Amino acid sequence: MTGLFLFNILLALAWGAVTGSFEIANLTFGFVLGAGALYLIREQVGTTGYLNRAWQIISLAVLFVYELVLSALRVARIVLTPKIELSPGIIAYPLTVDRDFEITMLANLITLTPGTLSVDVSEDRKVLYVHCLDVPDPQATIDDIKNGFERKILEAFR
Repeated sequence: MTGLFLFNILLALAWGAVTGSFEIANLTFGFVLGAGALYLIREQVGTTGYLNRAWQIISLAVLFVYELVLSALRVARIVLTPKIELSPGIIAYPLTVDRDFEITMLANLITLTPGTLSVDVSEDRKVLYVHCLDVPDPQATIDDIKNGFERKILEAFR
């Protein structure tokens, strides 16, 4: 997988050299063009897993942007409401991910989403403690994380 990613970067750099422009937009286009070329010859060079993983990572990024906008709107609504009625709390989120990279990514995605903050990970790395600005139903919050960020992380990096 890493070798194919590096090869795709080399294709992007070759595109930059051929066009004579190493601007970010042109190199990005070259990277996408290289991914398209690898897709066309996927059966000959075995790039199906690489392209699938790239798609899953893009899907995770899109989900993060969606959740970021949605939670920012929720926090804005809370702040603009004249009478604030919140149910803040810390939930114990049972982790399915078990590798350090995956736990760190999940904790960071949660922390970067407005209204939530990853507080700690248990010593056995089975529970992530998350502070939520408003958590009227802890189980619904756990289910949202499990079916959202954690599922996408597992799809992208397993």
